[in-house]
Amino acid sequence: MNVMDMIDKVREAAAADRVFGRPITQGDVTVIPVARVAGGGGGGGGRREGEEGGEGSGGGFGVGATPVGMIVIKDGDARWRPLIDINRVIIGCQVVAVAALLTIRTLARLRARRDKRR
Repeated sequence: MNVMDMIDKVREAAAADRVFGRPITQGDVTVIPVARVAGGGGGGGGRREGEEGGEGSGGGFGVGATPVGMIVIKDGDARWRPLIDINRVIIGCQVVAVAALLTIRTLARLRARRDKRR
């Protein structure tokens, strides 16, 4: 597979129909799922003149999709409804809690040193 074929495959994989899913209609409500699609690729090559086995090449690409929300259409009104990733929320709270505890510990140590000097 050459580089141009690889680029074409990445372009196909990251197309808009991968970001916006097929609309789902139930009664007078239509829901369009939305995802974040990210992709990347890379390649390589090499050649050593005058040595045995001196040629090489390589390449690859990857695509990932994460659901981020939906567009809800009801009575001619479209509204964005984001999805909440509860795991991300929990990890964020844990990071804030650890930072707060480290800050409190540092302030307590500084206060103890200052009181010791008096």
